[in-house]
Amino acid sequence: MVRTGDRPNAQTLRRAVTPQSPSPSAVAEAASVLRRGGLVAFPTDTLYALGADASNPLAIKRVFAAKGRRLGSPIPLLVVDLTMAIQLVGELPEAAVRLAERWWPGPLTLVVTAPRTVCALLTAGTGRIGLRVPDSAIALALIRQFGGPVTGTSANRSGGTDPLDAHEVLRQLGHRVDLILDGGPVAGGSPSTVVDVTISPPVIVRQGPIRQEEILSLLER
Repeated sequence: MVRTGDRPNAQTLRRAVTPQSPSPSAVAEAASVLRRGGLVAFPTDTLYALGADASNPLAIKRVFAAKGRRLGSPIPLLVVDLTMAIQLVGELPEAAVRLAERWWPGPLTLVVTAPRTVCALLTAGTGRIGLRVPDSAIALALIRQFGGPVTGTSANRSGGTDPLDAHEVLRQLGHRVDLILDGGPVAGGSPSTVVDVTISPPVIVRQGPIRQEEILSLLER
């Protein structure tokens, strides 16, 4: 347990986990924190993410507050596989399925049409939601144990240094996060590629590890 933050009694739990074989007890503890409306930081294949229950508006508001991020900015979600994505948003465009089958799990976020059941805080009134399946045993184990999507925004203050390890998460977020699953430094080190598949042809919203020509080549086949 590590004492952090600017309040005398503020505490953040920090659990060391093996990247390829995370402790079931640590993952279960993290999932329990999420169910209680808490925030959990954990490594993905790109950066450390700040996870909250995607169905809990109060938890989502805590994400905005922790990051110092204004309401009105969309927040992406992490899912465990394509099946969970379809269960969440319904039928996906053919282009989305092709991209997901090629690069999930991996550093690809797909912006899709959000159903009304998705919390409006996540979509920022756009009617769209970003979805990704991270290529991280820790992240996937947590999502499976939790049993549903979790927020996948980076675990840092808005505009802050990219959170590449638990130390950086702790430095920036401190007591604002309830639990950190410390899997060591992440291998990716850069945000995911973002593709909007709500329009045709799809548009690359943010460049990332997956190159534009790779995406266009797949979509043009």
